[in-house]
Amino acid sequence: MKKHAPTYLKHQFLIAMPHMGDPNFAQTLTYIVEHNADGAMGLVVNRPQELSLADILEQLRPDEEPPLGTSHVPIYLGGPVQTDRGFVLHSPECSYQATVELPGLSLTTSQDVLFAIAAGTGPQRSLITLGYAGWEAGQLEEELADNAWLNCTFDPEILFAMPSELRREAAATSLGVTLSLLTNQAGHA
Repeated sequence: MKKHAPTYLKHQFLIAMPHMGDPNFAQTLTYIVEHNADGAMGLVVNRPQELSLADILEQLRPDEEPPLGTSHVPIYLGGPVQTDRGFVLHSPECSYQATVELPGLSLTTSQDVLFAIAAGTGPQRSLITLGYAGWEAGQLEEELADNAWLNCTFDPEILFAMPSELRREAAATSLGVTLSLLTNQAGHA
């Protein structure tokens, strides 16, 4: 009997199927930061919150006025876990105190990236989230088998160049899929 190596989804998008019942993930597009035998971690990239970078900077540096323009930088709800923790996905030309390099992308969790973005010296492209999505070992694989998600190749243009409300559909379109035509029935041969 041939053994199959597991397929992991690191550096891909997860597209919530139209029938996704979990309100934390309904209508979401999630970037998978890590996926291995121990579980998975991702960031929802299409749910802007009422917060802006200016709001975050006011909390981090209450004695300083946030720079102009920071009130127009949205903060996204990255997922239901540790919603007070920040994650910044950004173009890879800059590195900070806590930066992890991903293929053609960087993830930073230190505050210095926020100050650089506010000062106009940060990465050319960035998306700031609070919180993350986490799956225990085998949980994401079960959800995929249950037809809760589609996955597709990561595309930085979807992440950085598209309005948040269009990202999920654009990711599905990259697969040739129209989400509104999908059913919640999984097919098994």
